[in-house]
Amino acid sequence: MSRLLPVFMYLQRIYRFIQIINTCSTPPIPAQRCFSQFFRTMSAAPNGDLNNTLAERVRGEIAVDPAYQGLSLAIPASEDDVDIRRKYRPFIVEAAEAKEDWIAELELSTALKMVDAQILKRGEDRLRVMVLHGSMRQRSYSRLLAYEASRILFRLGCDVRMYDPAGLPVKDDDHSHPKVQELRELSKWSDGHVWISPEQHGNLTAVFKNQIDWIPLSTGSVRPTQGRTLAIAQVNGGSQSFNTVNSLRILGRWMRMFTIPNQSSIPMAYKQFTEEATGSRLMPSGNRDRLVDCMEEFVKYTIVMRPHFDLFGDRYSEREEKRIKEEKALAELPADM
Repeated sequence: MSRLLPVFMYLQRIYRFIQIINTCSTPPIPAQRCFSQFFRTMSAAPNGDLNNTLAERVRGEIAVDPAYQGLSLAIPASEDDVDIRRKYRPFIVEAAEAKEDWIAELELSTALKMVDAQILKRGEDRLRVMVLHGSMRQRSYSRLLAYEASRILFRLGCDVRMYDPAGLPVKDDDHSHPKVQELRELSKWSDGHVWISPEQHGNLTAVFKNQIDWIPLSTGSVRPTQGRTLAIAQVNGGSQSFNTVNSLRILGRWMRMFTIPNQSSIPMAYKQFTEEATGSRLMPSGNRDRLVDCMEEFVKYTIVMRPHFDLFGDRYSEREEKRIKEEKALAELPADM
């Protein structure tokens, strides 16, 4: 009997835990379900529930909608601006190749359905996405990855514009330079950014950082990055690293952007793409799947957050600063006014 005492005490503790849960749960969780879950967990992991699955929120399964399988919400050439398409959409695949494109075969019904229902059918502007990459090499893997990311977003109905960093001066005082103005206007226009940089010497490249340095936190009352969503990715010449995406995440926070939780890092990028003669396309792998995850997640977050950009930009400290300035200005007015 003495040997069974610790077991009884343990079960009593579990029962007490279930009672506490049920005081906070609506509707209450049946005790039988909690016990069965506990014993399933213990039988699978005799060392205990190391992943705390007992506390995991029950998740509903989102069914695939057959109506959206294989569908593309991309802007048709007949409806697209000719100049915009030529300048900012170098990633577009020719119609003859598009039917066999791996991106056309992706199962993206959940995101497609969201875009269709919450944007296109309501007559709202498409999600506006600016894509930056961090290399000007002839065969730039960050640019090739940016192409693939842009193709996914384009199929998901986004208005995607890739900025070309060639010709952008090193950060100085020449704010009127055409490439500087172009970059800033694209950022103001956008609802979200996608940043893709190579990793060099353990961090992001100068080409990429120079673009970020040219985007101010504020221009008068306009804030070119605040409230935007951000997706980040990196390419590596060697083994997989996360130094660059970690730095990009810090930059995004500093620029008051909402960086999605997911991220992509492509190791040994020179092995991940097909030859130029076959389109320089990203080859099948778990890394490619992760890129799709990131773009899908980015679209979902942007749809949810875009209607509330003004709300996220409303801060107590700034309201107080404005109030104090107004009171000071009022106090300085002549008494006879």
